[in-house]
Amino acid sequence: MKNPWSWVPSLYSAEGLPYVIVMQVAVLMYKQFDLSNTEIALYTSMFYLPWTIKPLWSPFIDMYKTKRWWIITMQTLIGAAFAGIAFTIPTDFWLQATIAFFWLLAFSSATHDVAADGFYMLGLNEGEQSMFVGIRSTFYRLASLFGSGVLIMIAGNLQTLMKGSVKYSWSLIFYGLTGIFIALMLWHTRALPKPKTDKGLEGNISFSDVLDELWETIKSFFTKMPLKEVILATCFMLLYRMPEGLLVKITPLFLIEPQSAGGLGLSPQEIGFVQGTVGVIGLTLGGILGGVLVSRDGLKKWLWPMVFAITIPDAVYIYLSMALPDNFFLINACIALEQFGYGFGFTAYMMYLIYYSRGEHKTSHYALCTAFMALSMMIPGLFSGWLQETVGYRMFFIIVMALCAITFIVSALVKIDPHFGKKE
Repeated sequence: MKNPWSWVPSLYSAEGLPYVIVMQVAVLMYKQFDLSNTEIALYTSMFYLPWTIKPLWSPFIDMYKTKRWWIITMQTLIGAAFAGIAFTIPTDFWLQATIAFFWLLAFSSATHDVAADGFYMLGLNEGEQSMFVGIRSTFYRLASLFGSGVLIMIAGNLQTLMKGSVKYSWSLIFYGLTGIFIALMLWHTRALPKPKTDKGLEGNISFSDVLDELWETIKSFFTKMPLKEVILATCFMLLYRMPEGLLVKITPLFLIEPQSAGGLGLSPQEIGFVQGTVGVIGLTLGGILGGVLVSRDGLKKWLWPMVFAITIPDAVYIYLSMALPDNFFLINACIALEQFGYGFGFTAYMMYLIYYSRGEHKTSHYALCTAFMALSMMIPGLFSGWLQETVGYRMFFIIVMALCAITFIVSALVKIDPHFGKKE
């Protein structure tokens, strides 16, 4: 068996980078291409769909070929999607073409996630899985930092060097990503081990058998608790992050929008530093602290501090939209505070998904929970741009802050075992 250090970091970098490109980098790119906020939020929120419905085709990844084959094939398709975006950006039909290639990127990336997570459990023994869980998370975060920070700063510098040629600078960025994924695919054809257990299902297993198993999984997901508790749990999964679902597409637009239009007027280089570096560090530190405290005292004890943490810092955007500060240090401090609170508060959400998934079909139920998680971001995001353009940035952030009450309500209604989460 090959050394896990040769493939775990690169595999989870390959998992994290396409996601951040689809969900964050595309937002800023389209803003520089002069699309309206309504269009940007609508188009990019629809890209959540593959991550929402990926449990529907995950059984076929188990049934056909090996997970190693799926990983290498999807990395090839991801590279092709990046190449398609790069090639079509300078054309007259750039909007339709880039959206089509982003869809290919999103579906390939979501499929890659399923295969990679499954391969992780096959390619490592239990001890190695425990040892490398932090490593894989770290490299996923580093890939996010690279995508939402370094790449955006490089795009800004290219625009300066090329005297404002926005489309060609972004085209070069995506050609660079194509090269990265070709290199990752070639590396993984050599570095990924070939576990004996990594094989398609054997025996007389038909397409209808897989559909029956999928139906049983979905049915058991909605009948594992009394109906009232299932409804409350589903509401929690869909509504806990509603304010964040509204914010996530609008905040980068607010940061780059000129002050004359109600934004902060930051350059791409500054946005890359604020969101991709300071923001990611704050998010990571908040998540680490949340995990430590839950493992010590349990989820129930820290639920309410985490609810406050994920909602109250949203008020920084009300302040920023009112003050429109020029002080770059102050802007960084505000974003760091909001992201730290989000990272800390998001721990409660992730732990609740694990809590609900306990019991039989644990893995399949957790996949369904993450589908609800993606849906909880997709639905608010679809109309966030329209709402912002209708009421303006300041009133939009006030509305988001008011909707934080929904997070408090669903958190008050769910039931959690007081001992859940404590490290034995």
